[in-house]
Amino acid sequence: MAEDLVLERCDLELEANGRDHHTADLCREKLVVRRGQPFWLTLHFEGRNYEAGVDSLTFCAVTGPAPSEDAGTKARFGLSDAVEEGAWVATVVDQQDSALSLQLRTPASSPIGLYRLSLEASTGYQGSSFVLGHFTLLFNAWCPADAVYLDSDEERREYILTQQGFIYQGSAKFIKGIPWNFGQFEDGILDICLMLLDVNPKFLRNAGRDCSRRSSPVYVGRVVSAMVNCNDDQGVLLGRWDNNYRDGISPMFWIGSVDILRRWKNDSCQRVKYGQCWVFAAVACTVLRCLGVPTRVVTNYNSAHDQNSNLLIEYFRNEFGEIQSDKSEMIWNFHCWVESWMTRPDLQPGYEGWQALDPTPQEKSEGTYCCGPVPVRAIKVGDLSTKYDAPFVFAEVNADVVDWIRQDDGSMHKSINHSLVVGQKISTKSVGRDEREDITHTYKYPEGSAEEREAFTRANHQNKLADKEETGVAMRIRAGQGMNRGSDFDVFAHITNNTAEDHAGCLLLCARTVSYNGILGPKCGTKDLLNFSLEPFSEKSIPLRILYEKYCDYLTESNLIKVRGLFVEPAANSYLLAERDIYLENPEIKIRILGEPKQNRKLVAEVSLWNPLTVPLSGCTFTVEGAGLTKEQKTVEIPHPVEAGEEVKVRVDLLPLNAGRHKLVVNFESDRLKAVKGFRNVIVNTS
Repeated sequence: MAEDLVLERCDLELEANGRDHHTADLCREKLVVRRGQPFWLTLHFEGRNYEAGVDSLTFCAVTGPAPSEDAGTKARFGLSDAVEEGAWVATVVDQQDSALSLQLRTPASSPIGLYRLSLEASTGYQGSSFVLGHFTLLFNAWCPADAVYLDSDEERREYILTQQGFIYQGSAKFIKGIPWNFGQFEDGILDICLMLLDVNPKFLRNAGRDCSRRSSPVYVGRVVSAMVNCNDDQGVLLGRWDNNYRDGISPMFWIGSVDILRRWKNDSCQRVKYGQCWVFAAVACTVLRCLGVPTRVVTNYNSAHDQNSNLLIEYFRNEFGEIQSDKSEMIWNFHCWVESWMTRPDLQPGYEGWQALDPTPQEKSEGTYCCGPVPVRAIKVGDLSTKYDAPFVFAEVNADVVDWIRQDDGSMHKSINHSLVVGQKISTKSVGRDEREDITHTYKYPEGSAEEREAFTRANHQNKLADKEETGVAMRIRAGQGMNRGSDFDVFAHITNNTAEDHAGCLLLCARTVSYNGILGPKCGTKDLLNFSLEPFSEKSIPLRILYEKYCDYLTESNLIKVRGLFVEPAANSYLLAERDIYLENPEIKIRILGEPKQNRKLVAEVSLWNPLTVPLSGCTFTVEGAGLTKEQKTVEIPHPVEAGEEVKVRVDLLPLNAGRHKLVVNFESDRLKAVKGFRNVIVNTS
C-alpha cells in the first residue's frame, strides 16, 4: 500500500498571480486574486508526489465567520479535468518530482473577501488535512461573467488601477481640478477596506448573510456608501461644514485617502475629523477601486439638496434680496459623489453601467445615511421609481429654484432668476489624461429637447414643465480680470432691456463670502443705485469693486464670493434677481525635479510658492504625497514667516521610483492661505 501523501509546503505563486490578476502591488506578501479567473498554486510533497489513481485531493475554501455551502461562503471541490462555469475548479497543470502545479478557478459570482484554503489528502483509508494559506478575492472587471465587467482596457486601467486623479471644485464658470492620491494599492489599504466591511452594522447583525451578499457589487457599494460616513456606525469620516476644524483636520487639507483610512484603523475605527463631499467621495472611490469595482469621482455644479422630494428649492428673501430663513434645502456650489460600473440584475434591462453612489450624509435611505446605487440612465429618463434613491439624485441635477421676495406690506412676490440652473458641467477626470470630461449628457437630455420634456413628464416635474414668464429685461453677473486671492477686482452687473419701454427703479449690488455648500458670510462689497434707469433696447454694465481688505478675514477655504444683483421696479411690481459665485485663484505651487528621474535612484523635488498677499504668512507647511511608495505623507514646516511678495522654496527627498509615470501631489497650508494644491507628473526612465 502506498505511503501517505504528506504536504511539505504550498507555494502561492505570488509573482505570477499578481501579474495575471493585476494585483502585483497587493501581492508582495499575500495572495490577492480576482474572481472568475484562474490562479496558480504549487504543492510540494515530502517523499513522493501525487498519484492520480492512488491519491484523492479535496480542497476547501471558506470566507466569513460562519461559512456555509448554501450561502456560497464555503466550497468543497476535488481535482477535475473540465472547467465548469459557475463552480470552484482545481486542475493539474504540471507534475515534476515532488511538485504538483495546479490551477484554481473561482466562480465569477463568488463573495469577495478573505478566504482560507485547505487541502484534504487521502490514500486508501488514511487521510490528512493541511492549511494551504489565505487569499483575498476581489471583483474582476476583466472577466466577462463578472457583474463589474468593463470592456475597455483603457477604462479598466483608469477606474481600477490608477492611484492618482483629479476632483473638480470651484464654480460652474471657473472649474478647478484638485489633484488627489487615491492610493488603493498602498501598504495596508486592502486590509483596511476589508475591515470596513467587517465593522458594518449588517455584518454585526448577521455575519453569514452579510458575507454571502458580498457577491453583489450593488450590495457592497451600498455598504461602502454607508461606512465612509460615521453617522450610523463606526464609519470613517465625520462631516463638518462650519469652518471650525480646530479639533481635527480641515477637509480642504487632505490630498489623499491613504492618510484618512490609516488614521481610522490606527484609532480603532474612531471617526476621522473632518470630511466634506469631495473627501467622502474620494475615500469611497479608493475603497471601491481597491475591492475591484470600477469607480470614478464626479462633480455636479449648482447641486440641489431637496429634502421633501418636491423637486423645488424655494428661497425666501427680504426686500434687499437677502435670504431670510436658514434652511437646509439649498443649492450647493458643487457636490461630489462617485459612479461605479456594474450590472443591475435587480432592475429592468437597460439600467446596467454607471451607478451613482453618494457617501456624503445628507438624507437617510432605508433608515441609513447612504445613497444609491442608482443607474445614471434612470436619472436621465426621469424614472424615479428605480432603486436606490432616484428622486434625491434626480433633484440634485434637475430641481427648479424659485425666489420669493417679501414686500413692505408683507406680501410675497415671485422674482425672476435666470442666472441659476441646477445641474451643470457634471465633471469627471478623462480616461488616461489629466483633463476634465463633461458627462452632463449622461444625466440630462439637451435643454428644451423633446426628450427632456418627456423625462420631466415621467418624473412628474411640474415646475420645469410650466411655461416660464419672460420680461424682456435680463441681468447677469460678469467677472472681471485678475480675480486672484490677495487682489482687489471688479465684477459687473450686466443688464439688457429688449423692450420698447423705459425701465426705472433701484439696483442693489452685494458681494458676500460663501462656502461651497451655500452658507453665506459677511458682506465684502455693496452698491445701491436708487435711481437706475434703462432706455429702450439698451444695455448697461455696472461695476462693483471688491477689496482684499474687505474679504481677507472672511474668505472660507472654498475661495468663493457670491455676488448678487437685484433690480426692483416699483411701478411694475417687478423683481429681477441675478447671482454668481466668483472663484478666487490661489497662487501656483511650482514643482521642479532636480536631476533626471531614473529607476531605483533617489530623487529631489524643489517645491516653491510666492506669497501674493499684502501681509506675511506664518505657520507655513508643505505636504507631499504620492512620491513613489512613501510610507507616510512627507511634511516640511517653514520655521520663519514668508513676507508679502516673497517666494518660499523647499527641497523634498523622494524614495526611489519604479519606471513609468508618477504624480507628486503637494498641499500648502498657512495661517492666511489654506489648502493650496499643486501637482507634477514625473516620468521615470528604466535606463
